[in-house]
Amino acid sequence: MTPVDISNYIIATPLPVSETNPVALELMGSEALVLCPWVVSQLPDGSVQFTAPTVGASSKSTHRTRTEWKEPEYWALDSAAKHWSRQTMTVTKVNSAKKVVIAQIHVKGATTPPLKVFWNKGKITMGFRESFDTPDILTSLLHENVPLGVPFKISIGVTASGSVSVNVLCQGIPSLKVPAKLDDSWNDQVLQFHGGVYNQIDYSPTTPEGDGSICIISELSTTHGEA
Repeated sequence: MTPVDISNYIIATPLPVSETNPVALELMGSEALVLCPWVVSQLPDGSVQFTAPTVGASSKSTHRTRTEWKEPEYWALDSAAKHWSRQTMTVTKVNSAKKVVIAQIHVKGATTPPLKVFWNKGKITMGFRESFDTPDILTSLLHENVPLGVPFKISIGVTASGSVSVNVLCQGIPSLKVPAKLDDSWNDQVLQFHGGVYNQIDYSPTTPEGDGSICIISELSTTHGEA
């Protein structure tokens, strides 16, 4: 298997920047593999394991931890005919809420992204925000049977005109087709693909020790070019 290369992605971790700064540390993938192998590690077969304990450092706006890759640059819809994020991954452990974000399209300067894809109690679901100007989110089922420990492929495609496709393939069974279209309010925004494990549970003083999520990514690519 070709080793997964995360060297040029930014990795958001559940580790604090420092003893005096509790905000989550972000660093390039090449650095993360060396400096924090207990949350980001390259396995002998070349795949990469992301570990996100529920208790840890988070961003300023949440009490939820993550170990996620994200693209180093933002992009506009019309900067390419088609934007793609492709992962082959396996969720091997999930937090006590049984819900974790595994992929998303993030928007710069806002806390509600246009797309989040969840591993949700053994299913894959997505939340889609059609308009940047309104907070309404449509939740849809993509795949009803993605067990822990079973690899699956997930691809997200976005056209310059805002059409979004999310496809999941697990055990030879494809996902349901859910039409999604970003409206014109997104044209002035810049976006970014993310992936990994982002716990959908707030940490607290009563969070059990050992709670958290783990995934293994065996293929990863993001591209921006022709459809």
